[in-house]
Amino acid sequence: MTIAPADQAGPAPSPVPRAENAPPTAPDPRERLRRAAAHYGPVLAVYGALKLVGFAVFMYLLDSAGDFREKHPRFGGGAHTWDVLGSWDGWWYQQIALHGYDPALEPIPGATGLITLEGNSAAFFPLYPALMRIVSEVTGLGPYGAGMTVSVVFSFVAALGIHAVTARLGGRRAGLIAVGLWAVWPGSGAEWAVYSESVYTALAAWACYAVMTRRWLTAGVLTFTAGLARPTAVTLVAALAVAGLLAVWRREEGIRRPLTAVAIAPLGAVGYLGWVGYRMGDWGGYNKLQDGAWAHKFDWGRHSLDVLTSVPVGHFDYRFAMPVEDLIGVGVVLLVPVLTVLLVRLRPPVVLVVYTVLSYLMVMATQQYFGNVSRYLLPLFPLFVPLALAMRRLRWPSLATVLGTAALASGSYAGYVLFELGVP
Repeated sequence: MTIAPADQAGPAPSPVPRAENAPPTAPDPRERLRRAAAHYGPVLAVYGALKLVGFAVFMYLLDSAGDFREKHPRFGGGAHTWDVLGSWDGWWYQQIALHGYDPALEPIPGATGLITLEGNSAAFFPLYPALMRIVSEVTGLGPYGAGMTVSVVFSFVAALGIHAVTARLGGRRAGLIAVGLWAVWPGSGAEWAVYSESVYTALAAWACYAVMTRRWLTAGVLTFTAGLARPTAVTLVAALAVAGLLAVWRREEGIRRPLTAVAIAPLGAVGYLGWVGYRMGDWGGYNKLQDGAWAHKFDWGRHSLDVLTSVPVGHFDYRFAMPVEDLIGVGVVLLVPVLTVLLVRLRPPVVLVVYTVLSYLMVMATQQYFGNVSRYLLPLFPLFVPLALAMRRLRWPSLATVLGTAALASGSYAGYVLFELGVP
């Protein structure tokens, strides 16, 4: 029996399907974890390393100076260095987490000066203390520990959001540099303290990223939530509204999702202010409380102009003067317009420009402790973009030197000055 040659054999078997024709399989959990670590790990490492350096210097300066030991625990004092991080506004947030709100306008008997009302917790927006309360209930931590936990965790969430926005505009390297700038920026001492800046900045950064990627409903929900964190969220609401209406006008996509986001966005801030007004029996109660208890009011920039024309000539006879803190504040205030021009020249998405410009104008047009502008302007993360794009040309050793030196110095200018030489 002869065997037929291979080329004369019977019908060839059906071809085996090629791998590329097979349906994709989801990566196993370990592979997904590896990919997440490769993508997010450098962001978290850069921010965490720089922030730890500045934080350690801040704690060292507090301990070596020792001034906090002579101050009241509510006003920058305490038994330990870390107690300072829960003073000032942090004391109020802890009280809210423990006892909730009781909005009221209570006159100080016989008071006739700037401060005519008793301080009331209703001046502080509810999202941050609510998160503190939840963390406290879940972990058993006290209000201080819960507040620090929320702030530190959200500072990393903010870093990821800042990286996402900047990397979309200038690449991953620029994103990492922007994260480094977030760690060392003036006012960054409030990121790891019982303060709401980290929570608000995280929400603002991811809301802007959602607008940039046309995830309108996500942007609306995040902006709504930001409105429960800080009153300055009205600038984020306006930025989302401009971006959404512009998208509708240009017919870049459908109408329903952008307009829904625009409608949702203001409800957080409006809802809280409305509730406070209802409880106080005065729809303007929140503004009256800020003015009468903290002397914070919209004055069209008169107080800011007074400071800006006094500090450069060495005069400190204006209201709420604090020389060292105010000098840093003046530097930050003058730097913002320069960075804003550089940002606009990059032609970024309109949401970033509107958010930055309106946030800056809102801070400058308000009478308050001027030195606090370094903290109030901390959430203006789009300002990091032009700096990050310029600095990405540096090699990593040069970048490490620049950002590392800034981190060392930040323990003083972004931490000690804010909490001990001023009123944060």
